[in-house]
Amino acid sequence: MAGKVIVTIAPTGGFLTRADNPYVPVRPEEIAEDVRRCHDAGASMAALHARRPDGQATCDAATYRLINGLVRERCDIVINNSTGGGVNGDMVRETADGRAVVDWEQRLRGLDGGAETCTLDAFTAYATAGGAEVLMDTPSSRARELARLMREKGIKPEWEALNPAHLAQDVTTLIAEGFDDAPHLVNIVLGLQHVFQNAMPYSPRTLQYMVDLLPAGSVFSVAVAGPEQTRGLTHALLLGGHVRVGLEDNVRYAPGRTADNVRFVERIVRIIHDLGMEPATPAEARKILGLPAPPRDPAGEVA
Repeated sequence: MAGKVIVTIAPTGGFLTRADNPYVPVRPEEIAEDVRRCHDAGASMAALHARRPDGQATCDAATYRLINGLVRERCDIVINNSTGGGVNGDMVRETADGRAVVDWEQRLRGLDGGAETCTLDAFTAYATAGGAEVLMDTPSSRARELARLMREKGIKPEWEALNPAHLAQDVTTLIAEGFDDAPHLVNIVLGLQHVFQNAMPYSPRTLQYMVDLLPAGSVFSVAVAGPEQTRGLTHALLLGGHVRVGLEDNVRYAPGRTADNVRFVERIVRIIHDLGMEPATPAEARKILGLPAPPRDPAGEVA
């Protein structure tokens, strides 16, 4: 499918509040309707985080199932659920020595929401949010457990990499051990250096180097947080990659200007067209990623 680009919308994330951007969707119905509008604008995949009624982060499976079901009632977009969740709410617990850590059992619950793909963050890093430091602790044994459970549940992993070492170490190792069949979906995430301790800023050289490190048989997407988003995603398209946009990655449409998720999708779709490419439909995205078509009910609607 030469020239077809998967546009992923990441509408909510695990950190943002409406104080950051008034358009952040939080409730399941808000998220689903936002995703539907982004689908209509050209997005073919949705990277979803769940929130509790109070707006705090969760990986509760029932909440994910509710969100996913509401999305599927509205459109046939490919659904990705986060297993990182966020750095507050259900996702954080305190250790005996007073450290804040992302709760491992909560991360595992994120696998039971019925998504086609789930994030697999095979790295350990401190995240800083609201002045607090929270450890996402993912040694190789835990990364292997996530990969094994995804394999057993029929979930396609989305391998996330925030720096070159993440690709060269656990991602490459676990793929070589047979936990994921090609094509391998890899999301290169840049621009989070002010949030995650070992993340890299976007630069043309960094992105090119990380693309060069991709395991054979990879399909890669790029997310760039912050003001370098448009430049970095245009570069990703020129390298043959797919792209992610949305408020999770960028709360400002332009300096001093907020916007809703649809505006970000519309902008990247314009760039895709200007480069002589086309946004992939959800059906085309599933073919690119090696995902089965979603089941249909007897009336012919996506289940």
